[in-house]
Amino acid sequence: MRVKCVICDEIGKLDDEDPLAKKLRNRPIHTYMCESCRNRIGELTHIRKETGKFTFHRSSHPAEDEF
Repeated sequence: MRVKCVICDEIGKLDDEDPLAKKLRNRPIHTYMCESCRNRIGELTHIRKETGKFTFHRSSHPAEDEF
C-alpha cells in the first residue's frame, strides 16, 4: 500500500498486511505520518513539556498507550 505523509508529503510503502495499513484502509479519518516527522514532533513535544508552560492532556482511550 502506498502512503503519503501528511506533513512532508514523502511517499512510502506499507505491507498490505501491516496493522497500520489496515487501519488506514478501513478508517479514512486516520492519517499517515513518516517516522522522521513522528520523531521530530515527539522531540519538540518533549521539549515543550519540559518548559513547564505546556499542559499535556491524555485521554483514557487504549489507543493513547501507543503515543
